[in-house]
Amino acid sequence: MSMGAWLAVVILGIALIAGIVISFPPLRRRLLGPLLLSVYRRRMPPMSQTERDAIDAGTVWWEGDLFSGRPDWDRFLAFPPPRLTSEEQSFLDNETEKLCAMVGDWDTVHVRGDLSDDAWRLIRDGGFLGMIIPKKYGGKEFSAFAHSQVIMKLASRCADAAVTVMVPNSLGPAELLIHYGTEAQKDHYLPRLAKGLEIPCFALTGPDAGSDAASIPDVGIVCKGTWEGRETVGMRVSWEKRYITLAPVATLIGLAFRLRDPDRLLGDRDDLGITCALVPADTPGVEIGRRHDPLGAAFKNGPTRGSDVFMPLDRIIGGPKMAGAGWRMLMECLAAGRGISLPSTACGGAKLAVRTTGAYARVRRQFKTPIGRFEGIEEPLARMGGNLYMMDAARITTAAAVGLGEKPSVISAICKHHLTERERIVVNDAMDIQGGKAICDGPGNLLGSAYRHLPIGITVEGANILTRSLIIFGQGAIRCHPYVLKEMEAAREGDQTALDEAFFGHLRHVASNKLRAFGMALTGSRFAASPSGAAEETRRYYRDLSRLSAAFAWLSDVSMLILGGGLKRRERISARLGDALSMMYLASCALKHFEDEGRQADDLPLVEWSVQDALHRAAEAMHLALANFPWRFTGMLLRTVIFPLGRRFPPPSDALGHRVARLLIAPCAARDRLTAGMYLPESGEEPLCRLEAAFEAAVEAEPVETRVDAARKAGIVQGPDETARMRAAIEAKVITEAEGALMGRASRLRAGVIRVDEFPG
Repeated sequence: MSMGAWLAVVILGIALIAGIVISFPPLRRRLLGPLLLSVYRRRMPPMSQTERDAIDAGTVWWEGDLFSGRPDWDRFLAFPPPRLTSEEQSFLDNETEKLCAMVGDWDTVHVRGDLSDDAWRLIRDGGFLGMIIPKKYGGKEFSAFAHSQVIMKLASRCADAAVTVMVPNSLGPAELLIHYGTEAQKDHYLPRLAKGLEIPCFALTGPDAGSDAASIPDVGIVCKGTWEGRETVGMRVSWEKRYITLAPVATLIGLAFRLRDPDRLLGDRDDLGITCALVPADTPGVEIGRRHDPLGAAFKNGPTRGSDVFMPLDRIIGGPKMAGAGWRMLMECLAAGRGISLPSTACGGAKLAVRTTGAYARVRRQFKTPIGRFEGIEEPLARMGGNLYMMDAARITTAAAVGLGEKPSVISAICKHHLTERERIVVNDAMDIQGGKAICDGPGNLLGSAYRHLPIGITVEGANILTRSLIIFGQGAIRCHPYVLKEMEAAREGDQTALDEAFFGHLRHVASNKLRAFGMALTGSRFAASPSGAAEETRRYYRDLSRLSAAFAWLSDVSMLILGGGLKRRERISARLGDALSMMYLASCALKHFEDEGRQADDLPLVEWSVQDALHRAAEAMHLALANFPWRFTGMLLRTVIFPLGRRFPPPSDALGHRVARLLIAPCAARDRLTAGMYLPESGEEPLCRLEAAFEAAVEAEPVETRVDAARKAGIVQGPDETARMRAAIEAKVITEAEGALMGRASRLRAGVIRVDEFPG
């Protein structure tokens, strides 16, 4: 037998032995288990306890399906849409409407520098501070959706009122007490918080602990001291915090600090870890600093400090047994709250921008044409409408998930980041379209305050740069993946059987997704999964998302395999993979929202624009990740699997953008649905009321104005200005007296809308 034949036999023999070993789990575990465990322990990135707490926080919901590469669309669409109870609807229609009527951006920011006394009284007495508190403690016990609707409506009227109501109902003393407080703490504080007898704030961020909040330098030392005349074991805490919303008016401070026990009074550990405590603001040694000025916003925000402030151990939320559990508490609560609060304010601001800008683009005329009909204006109008549709869909879907008992930490991060970023896009486009009207401040400016405050939402509750670069994919890759967390836990515990099952299950998962991604790419997603009951007009989008989900799952696995723990340092790659996951989630929400709203045909351009934009962005994110892979050749090979025929996910077309823009500049049901839930004042003197009246008059008068303009071009009607031409048209019987009155009214209202405020020099 030749040498080549012998070599072939040896190779076949090795392959046969390897196949036998792999095919029989007991033999495989015996021979390969120790090696596999050793390799995993070397490859696993080091993980601190705070990182583990962050990863373990919350639950996995729809993002888990997207990470698996096999989204179950029927299950997703079967999740019930959220609905308000009669009590929640009444609160929106009455108390919330009343508060909106009391406040306004100009009066709050420029005249008072604060909410009015009447507004503060209504916030306290009307139950706004206790929306999340159970009824047995005197709260409203509203659903996450109702909470979101209230915040969104307030944000569409006055951002400062929205923030003032939002903070006590988000991450703070009430939320932490509900989930972790002792019965004595709940019985004492929750009724007082619900009735507005206590104003809470939560002090987490400090000068040296911003994005890296886990490295809190504020320290508490367990020691003995005198409390209420007797010696007791307590803690002496020193802190310096800043950017704390409601701190200047707070009576109860939720405080995060690192607790140490050098004398071992509580156990055998010195560093107990991050701890959360309740500190009444009148406790001796507590200092409330002067106010910060967050870009002119009027909501109360400021620093708080304390130096060697002694307090008993029962000030720890949950009592002494919860010492050191503060970071886990914060992460678990933030997992749900971050998906409700700022996404709701973002949608409120975006709804105001879209409704006012669509109306303004119809009212404002240049070259004898409404500016909304120019293609240069249609482009940003389309972005505004498509982005808002997707934002609202994600807000509602995420609130529904929280209402079902989920605490989707990755989805909350997606919503916080992308909805605040899209609000920035929407408001910036609105500013461009409204032009001089938007940049001249005054009571008649409906956008100035929202524009100034945009960076605040983007910065707080986890800065967007950090969230995008580290959290969305960094947490999702471990938390949402069907096998990675199981492998890490098995390796950490030394469980060879569990590691074997997870590892080889993972291998089958990787191979399956690679084949499916390649096959769906070659066939243009024609045979990809889609829900059985979806509308025919949107079915192809589900198939495209199934294809991208498989590609994303495979690319994520390959990236983790090649880069290992180094992926934590490859923030650009992590961010782009996070963008792909985010776009798939947002597109899923838009499609579900269309179904939940009853497949309104008028909304189809909005759905198509938002989903096409998300598909394009998801594909671009994966393409950029591949183009910047550490080994260029590897990236090229991966691209041949994911995009063998090119990317082929174009952005929305100009024709589709035209259809979206036309919805925004016409009175129609689609425009009303898009801006549903925002505050629409009833007083005719309100700037928004005047704009709406001018909008309706402009639409009604437009056919008349078109006839007059045609007569002018034909030489039938002459005149130096619009009024003279209108009179001439009536005399020439081009229009009737009634039509002339209609044209005159539209002209007067238009002049009032485009006028800007003036002030003494």
